Amino acid sequence: MAELLVDFITSLDGYASGEGWPGFWGLEGPEYLAWLEEQPEVTYLMGANTYRLMSGFAAGQMPAGTDEFTADEEASVDELTAARKVVFSSTLTEPLTWANSTLVRGDAVETVRAMKADEDGLLSTIGSLSVARALLRAGLVDRFRVGMFPVITGATGSERIYDGYPDVALEMIDHRTFDTGIHIVEYRPRVLQHPPLLPADG
Repeated sequence: MAELLVDFITSLDGYASGEGWPGFWGLEGPEYLAWLEEQPEVTYLMGANTYRLMSGFAAGQMPAGTDEFTADEEASVDELTAARKVVFSSTLTEPLTWANSTLVRGDAVETVRAMKADEDGLLSTIGSLSVARALLRAGLVDRFRVGMFPVITGATGSERIYDGYPDVALEMIDHRTFDTGIHIVEYRPRVLQHPPLLPADG
């Protein structure tokens, strides 16, 4: 049975990106980059917007305000290109041009439920906030990992990660702080039907 990881990179105030900020908010030190290289092989799950963005990078399109990728960024894009990718979309058309990408028009929740039951290894979301939210609501997420970068993007932040989420209890199972202050925290999530009840006055 496959395991499902929701994996986010955020500013401290919970934004997925910030206008004018470089990738990784410019804080990708050697320890963090080495840790990324140590991660196991995964099948990536994404929606159409993330596919368009990441496949554009793979085709050589630069992010706004960037003239060229660093060597580390190029290596990261190359690794994504080589990995298996499942893309959930009703607007994209086949064939997908990014190598090793499969288009799924059906329901993401039911597709991932079947993948978890029929496959082995690790499935991981990349970006794709609405896909991650739907999988969490359905109770399919085994691990929830957040890379919190030591920046606050109150003026420039975009894509608030947790808007629209249910209440979720998180059991911390791992954490690590890297050389530039990046903090990785990993949890087992449990979706709550209501907030925990307060003890009765005694």
